[in-house]
Amino acid sequence: MSEEMAPAGRMIPDGGTEHRDVNDVVEEEWIEETTPFERVYEIIRTTYNPASAGEIADRARVSATTARKHLRTLESAGEVTTSQDGQTTCYRRSETAIVTEHAQSLLAELSPEEIASGIADMKAQIQEWREEYGVDSPEEFARERDVDDVDNDYGAFLTEWQTTRRNLALAQATLAIAEASNTGHLTGTDTDEEGDSDPSIVV
Repeated sequence: MSEEMAPAGRMIPDGGTEHRDVNDVVEEEWIEETTPFERVYEIIRTTYNPASAGEIADRARVSATTARKHLRTLESAGEVTTSQDGQTTCYRRSETAIVTEHAQSLLAELSPEEIASGIADMKAQIQEWREEYGVDSPEEFARERDVDDVDNDYGAFLTEWQTTRRNLALAQATLAIAEASNTGHLTGTDTDEEGDSDPSIVV
């Protein structure tokens, strides 16, 4: 901690102790120990809904100008995506960055062979649901049974199917990233809405 920063509890002239909010102390340490870029990146990594540069700047404790500069850098790197809200440019974590981070985490825990096995299991489960209920997607299932309550049995099943489909897509992306890392080529996927794909296509 720098000499300019007051400790959490310091003596004052009357002999008492002035107590500072612990959150203020933590924030000051965060600012001292990180660069503006690191703080902007840390904030945008958990920004999933569009936010203005000013909002991100406030949370990162930097100026709006500094936030915009670093956000443009992160956008060029594929970490950030933008949208317009009137005249205001808004920023959020890109889907590519989210998938890549998930893939790296998954690859740290499982081998490509284990991931491929999980993909096969999820595909088989989705196909079983398709055949059992005579529908091709969870959305079609919801329409046919007029599901609007996630707390009932149909609602719980709908959530399970949607989650399985999402996990399948993420697992397939992870396998493609692993393949790209090993071969230097990006493995493309011809994917339908349930995540069925041909991982043999190289683009």
